Amino acid sequence: MAEQTLNGSICYVEWPLTIPGIAMTEADSWLKRYEETHSDLSYPAVYWAAVPMVVLGTVGILWMLPIPDEFFTISPLLNWGTAFLMATAVYYFIISVSLAIGMLPFIVGLAGVQMWLDQSQFSPFRVSIGLLVAGIIGLWLGHRNKNSLLPVLQDLQLMMIGPAWILSVIYRRIGIPF
Repeated sequence: MAEQTLNGSICYVEWPLTIPGIAMTEADSWLKRYEETHSDLSYPAVYWAAVPMVVLGTVGILWMLPIPDEFFTISPLLNWGTAFLMATAVYYFIISVSLAIGMLPFIVGLAGVQMWLDQSQFSPFRVSIGLLVAGIIGLWLGHRNKNSLLPVLQDLQLMMIGPAWILSVIYRRIGIPF
């Protein structure tokens, strides 16, 4: 427990923080579920490259979708892609603060790549579709020994858990608790 003062009185804050209705073991639950289906990858390096490609391609497609005028009046950077990234960041903070902090550079990097694509000579939509297709093929190659598309479809369903799982593997190797 950590001691903190609030309006001059002492209160105690339990760590890890608990949010009513949300078990703080949710991160462990999601990551364990993901790890159970990814313990026997055929080509782990291909898989690790494919996960960010799928995420980048998906965010790029969302980035290109038409937005309501209200989005632009709030911020010129607000679109479906940034809304998705913001919701993802909030979700990461709900399941694990340390994972969320570690994922922030990834999320900011995704937004940065999309902003660069908007200004580049490349077609952001075509690049996003290409990344998504290449990423899905990479996911399939990673799960090739299972001879099924079901693991790939599950990966797409758990798309934003994949990068957090990769980060959790790195955290475990260097001893950072999450």
